[in-house]
Amino acid sequence: MTELLFTMLERLGIIVTAAFILTRLRFFQDMIHRDKLTRKQEYIAIIFFGLFGIIGTYFGVTLNTETLHFNRFAIDLTSDEAIANSRVIGIVLAGLLGGYKVGIGAGLIAGIHRLTLGGFTGVACGLATVIAGFIAGAFRKKGKHVKLPVAFGIGALAETIQMVVILVLAKPFDKALALVDMIGIPMIIANGIGSAIFLLIIQNVVNEEEKTSALQAQKTLRITEQTLGYLRKGMNNQSALAVCNILYQEIKPSAVAMTDKTTILAHVGMASDHHMANSPLQTQITKDVIQRGELVVANDDAIHCMNEYCPLGAAIIAPLKQRGETIGTLKLYFKSKKEMTNASVELMSGLSSLLSNQLEIAEADHALQLAKNSEIKALQAQISPHFLFNSLNVIVSLIRIDPQKARKLLMSLSKFLRNNVTGTTVSMVSLEQELAHVKAYLEIEEARFVDKLQISYEINDSTLSETLPPLTLQPIVENAVKHGIKDMEHHARIKIAVYDCIQSIKIEVEDNGKGMQPDQITKLETPQQPSKLGTGMGLYNVNRRLIMTFGEKAGISINSEPKQGTTISFQIPKTEART
Repeated sequence: MTELLFTMLERLGIIVTAAFILTRLRFFQDMIHRDKLTRKQEYIAIIFFGLFGIIGTYFGVTLNTETLHFNRFAIDLTSDEAIANSRVIGIVLAGLLGGYKVGIGAGLIAGIHRLTLGGFTGVACGLATVIAGFIAGAFRKKGKHVKLPVAFGIGALAETIQMVVILVLAKPFDKALALVDMIGIPMIIANGIGSAIFLLIIQNVVNEEEKTSALQAQKTLRITEQTLGYLRKGMNNQSALAVCNILYQEIKPSAVAMTDKTTILAHVGMASDHHMANSPLQTQITKDVIQRGELVVANDDAIHCMNEYCPLGAAIIAPLKQRGETIGTLKLYFKSKKEMTNASVELMSGLSSLLSNQLEIAEADHALQLAKNSEIKALQAQISPHFLFNSLNVIVSLIRIDPQKARKLLMSLSKFLRNNVTGTTVSMVSLEQELAHVKAYLEIEEARFVDKLQISYEINDSTLSETLPPLTLQPIVENAVKHGIKDMEHHARIKIAVYDCIQSIKIEVEDNGKGMQPDQITKLETPQQPSKLGTGMGLYNVNRRLIMTFGEKAGISINSEPKQGTTISFQIPKTEART
């Protein structure tokens, strides 16, 4: 009995080999993690585990119940012979990993094969093999991995049931009893241990692969996060050097380099004495990658460095692309190809795609910024001809009755128009300049109200040097004049206030006019047609410009009630607080 037990344990080496082979197969990895297999996967699993059961039979130990002689391998059996084997291991694993259908299917294949070998236990062993597959499948639980003690227990249970079936079906009974007495305990122990070892190897290898993949993904995400801020600025010497330093620290190759189509942008690590930034490309293989747009793994013979003493003997060279066109390369160098791993190649392939996407985003950001700037310039350039005509009519009417005032208004109009033109050529003006523009506008409007309009200012002098987009404040004041107080006969008031809020400044324009209904406030949030009374720069445009320049928090806030006046305000960050 002891000799048989050790002999069967020796055969577990076959199990280890089979388990390792299984971990290389994609369908088997899917089987471990999926609750339900496809029909095709079930057929493949049935055939595979059925064949494994057959192998377990052939590598069993033949026992002659008359002579008690062991034979190392089982091929054909006489009527007095039986097999102590590890067939049940493959069938138990089929049921545990694939369910009762796979277990029964594999059991049928291995069981029928066992029946063809003959021997007085042929029928009993064949039937017990199918039962083992059914029992193992019954213990499979969806959503849960099989634990090692369970695998051991089911393997031992299946073998125990086989011993019972042999006692019930095998004839003569005396011979069956002697056989079970001799092989029962060794087979129960060996097949229980074998089932657990089989599962342990599979789980360990698969878990290690998953752990490696997770670490690789984590490293890739970490690199992506670190490099994003640099490549968003585009590909230049500074951004390339920063990216190369990050990759050198994370991947630890012999050297890292980035190039454009003709020049080395940055090189970090060995051979930096001749692979220098801003020097022409040193290797022919790099030029080939740029031309073909495909990743290349190169050894010393393929690199062809211009320096014969270059210590870099192998490289992974990947293309960097924008809109499908190769604009440069990313290179990992090693002393020899022996230092290079498949993981390095896969990582490089993924990194080149990620960095290419970042460069695409950088280009898109640049295009978006240009579009924003163009839109802002267009909004700044808007001015209604009606405002100009009305202003000139007022000046013309004053030329004869009050030439001095007409001259003053003409100067204010000139200043106002000049500031409008200036606003289309700069992106920012000081608050002091913006207030001067507002005052020029109000001087023109005051001439039409004839002592009915009172303007007051509450300005914190420390805020005058802060900057904001040109033509921001004037349209808000214009809204107060044209839509707030235009129907008032007297005591019309407009207050312009600027407050220092530590990290930001708050600007308010308040009037005591007719106010607005809630639905009117909502309409101001949608694009408006150019005003027939004003300059054409609506509150919608002002709000849009503030948001495009400073973000959502800088949008205008409107507080108004009918017959109670209106307060329009916005808050922008101070210059030193802007990022």
